[in-house]
Amino acid sequence: MAQLRQTFKEFSNLNTDIVVVGPDNEAAFSEYWKTHQLPFMGLPDPKAETLKRYGQEVNLFKLGRMPAQVLVDKQGIARFAHYGHSMSDIPESREIIELIKTFNKNN
Repeated sequence: MAQLRQTFKEFSNLNTDIVVVGPDNEAAFSEYWKTHQLPFMGLPDPKAETLKRYGQEVNLFKLGRMPAQVLVDKQGIARFAHYGHSMSDIPESREIIELIKTFNKNN
């Protein structure tokens, strides 16, 4: 999430909202957001409802939910998805920003 914090302004300049979905309950999520002063939205998903909707993998041998990045356009259509195979398999923010610029150019 540090990577997202560092590039948050660039995402905002592209009219892009960031929503981080995680397994914690609302109280734990709220506390984490307050403690770390994160500038983007957090969505608690303790029952894994959002996880299931977007096909995010759970692998207990690899510490739980695998990372997933999904770009959803303003019409609600998923335009890009990356499903990580480990906790470190996360695209760089720069890659996502370039994808957003490409999508914006083509629409």
